[in-house]
Amino acid sequence: MLLRVPGVYRPQSDTHLLSDAISDHAMRLGTRAIDLCTGTGAVAIHAARCGAARVTAVDVSRRAAATALVNARLARADVEVRRGDLAAPVAGREFDLVLSNPPYVPTDPAAPPPHGAARAWDAGGDGRSVLDRICRAAPQLLAPGGTLLLVQSALSGVEKTLAMLAESGVPSDVHARRSIPLGPVLRSRQRMLVGRGLLDAAQRTEDIVVIRGVKPS
Repeated sequence: MLLRVPGVYRPQSDTHLLSDAISDHAMRLGTRAIDLCTGTGAVAIHAARCGAARVTAVDVSRRAAATALVNARLARADVEVRRGDLAAPVAGREFDLVLSNPPYVPTDPAAPPPHGAARAWDAGGDGRSVLDRICRAAPQLLAPGGTLLLVQSALSGVEKTLAMLAESGVPSDVHARRSIPLGPVLRSRQRMLVGRGLLDAAQRTEDIVVIRGVKPS
């Protein structure tokens, strides 16, 4: 059971799909892992429980970082928690396993930048304001032979993620896919998404996927 304060993303289907992918991963001895956009710390704690030797959790939100720290201590998981913008707090460090469940929900292009709890899911007009940054940062974050496990919605351009990672030297594929009912955030902006061609009018589900990339040794 994880503690969660208002304004921190609640672990749900995408969190569970990413955790399943971690369970599938062959954890090497001494694995250094990082969880970007950690929220409650659920993914970081799971990585530690799956055998990662050193786990770092990062979130830009003060509430999320504090929540992740408390949850790691309650779980007696050896997780280092840092507050900051993606990989900025760990500049120059390399990891054998990079994990992330970032914001990926498309917003109205005319909407102001997200604030408060919405920062955990709103990601610009195409849903890629954070995904693109992770794709660009992956080659520097990954140690040779390291693995990236990244979860996103199919609405946010899976093929673009695969192409960006390939161009950066991290060949990738879709490791897992799950269809889930549209959540309250997507339902609330369904008309806008249909109007932009991102969602079919009759669509009641979305696909979420885990992208798996491996940096060549």
